[in-house]
Formats: sequence, structure tokens, C-alpha cells
Amino acid sequence: MTMVIGIAGGTGSGKTTVAQKIQSALPVDKVDRIEHDSYYRDRPDLTYDERCQLNFDHPSSLETSLLVEHVRAIRQGRSIDVPMYDFATHRRKPETRRVQPRDVLIVEGILVLADKALRELMDIKLFVDTDADIRAFRRIRRDIEKRGRTFDQIRDQYYKTVRPMHLQFVEPSKRWADLIIPEGGDNRVALDILIAKIQSIAR
Repeated sequence: MTMVIGIAGGTGSGKTTVAQKIQSALPVDKVDRIEHDSYYRDRPDLTYDERCQLNFDHPSSLETSLLVEHVRAIRQGRSIDVPMYDFATHRRKPETRRVQPRDVLIVEGILVLADKALRELMDIKLFVDTDADIRAFRRIRRDIEKRGRTFDQIRDQYYKTVRPMHLQFVEPSKRWADLIIPEGGDNRVALDILIAKIQSIAR
């Protein structure tokens, strides 16, 4: 059966770096990764401007029930079609990504430990804990360089939804973690120990 590793943490905490380092330490045919962000709800009923005003940091913005269904399917040996989300338009793309069952599945996202049904499917639960100022600067750089946002848009969203939702939902979810990793991908000792453990289980 597939071993499921959940990686949570605030925006810009280094979750993706941790996920990539775990993934790269395993044979390519033994591991795959899916992101909670792919499961943002599609809202074709709203205009672009209305979609821009949505609270993307609240659990209700994500179709977590579909992610739970997909993780269960992978654990049962069935392939899934993961949605693809366009952050520029705030819409799901028409195409999907096929994910086959592997020995290890990494599930990554700020809220993956906040949902009980999703947590119960995880064999290892990680929380990447990084200082708020570092996370904020990383988010600014990512949103400008990769998502086409302006600084004013990023600032407004951070104060309106990102920070309050982090305090309400993301930060409290660390209580469910089996392991808390300070500084994420920069914590070489924690990552080496974690990867060795995963490799021994996945053999």
C-alpha cells in the first residue's frame, strides 16, 4: 500500500522545498506528489474581479473532499486525475494530470493537516515552521515572479486573508504533526533523518 506523507506549513515556509528533497531522494518510479492548491474550487459563476476577491486561504476555498477521495484511491491502487489550477485567472484548467499509484505519495499544502479525514490517510505528518517575516518575503517574490501579481495586490491579500487565516487554521494544525521542521529545506539534519526513515520504510 502507498505510504502517504503530508507536508503542511504557512505560505512561503518551504513546504515545496521539503517535498522536492524527499521526492528527489527516492527513485522516480517510486514517488509522486500532489498539491492541495490544485484543488481550489472552480468558480465559473463569478467574474474575474469577483474571483480576485475570494478568500483563498480559508478551507472552504478548496475541494478537500475530492483530494480525500483521490488519496484513498491511490492507497487502493487506483490512478487519479488531479485538477490543474490557473492562478492567473483563478480557474481550473480543462486538462488534468494523471497520477499513478506509487510506493510513496507526498501531499503538500498549507491546510493539509487541518482536515481530519485527510489527516487520517497520512502515515507521516510534517509541519514546516518558518518565521513569518521570511515567509512573507518569499510569498511576495513568488507572487510577483510566478503569478503576475502586483505588490499592492499581495499586500492587501496578506492583511485581509493570508495572515488571519494562518493564525486561525494553519498554525493550530501543527498540533497534528508527527514532526515539526524549523526552517524547512534549510534544516539539513532534520531532512537527512526524515529521508533515511522514509527510504527504509519504502524499501
